[in-house]
Amino acid sequence: MRERAAARERRRDEEFESFVAGAAGRLLHVAVLLTAEPAGDTPRARRLLLAALSRTYAHWDRLRGDDPYEHTRQELAAHFAHSAWRHRLPRLPGRSGRAGGGVLDRLTPRERLVVVLRLYEGIAEEQVAAAVGLPAERVRALCGHATATLRSVPQEATPRRPEVATP
Repeated sequence: MRERAAARERRRDEEFESFVAGAAGRLLHVAVLLTAEPAGDTPRARRLLLAALSRTYAHWDRLRGDDPYEHTRQELAAHFAHSAWRHRLPRLPGRSGRAGGGVLDRLTPRERLVVVLRLYEGIAEEQVAAAVGLPAERVRALCGHATATLRSVPQEATPRRPEVATP
């Protein structure tokens, strides 16, 4: 009986390790986009991913044919949404913060979550709305605003015109 349980546990561990080997890179990239940390310096994203993978491992036996990537992504999004209050304000010109932030650092945490799930992960609007607990119209508005923000040129990037003395 113990041998059978040990074999089952070993198989479970091997399956999970195989999943992590295949999906961890993409999931880490999702976490980095969510946290808007600069490339190469991603402690919050790594903690976020570790928490999501830990929850997936804890539920591994209960997944029963469900997609473990989907489950881990949901855990990642839920954990980020729950902890995003710590990082509620976007990085604005003149506001102190780490230089060289991530590509989405101008967005609010909720906008980042919607943009990453909708545009990077390709999840349907209704599914994102259900995952984050918002109406689909609000998700559409957040995604539109975030996209407009990302397309706009930040004030610090616009070149200043030299002042010309008038005679």
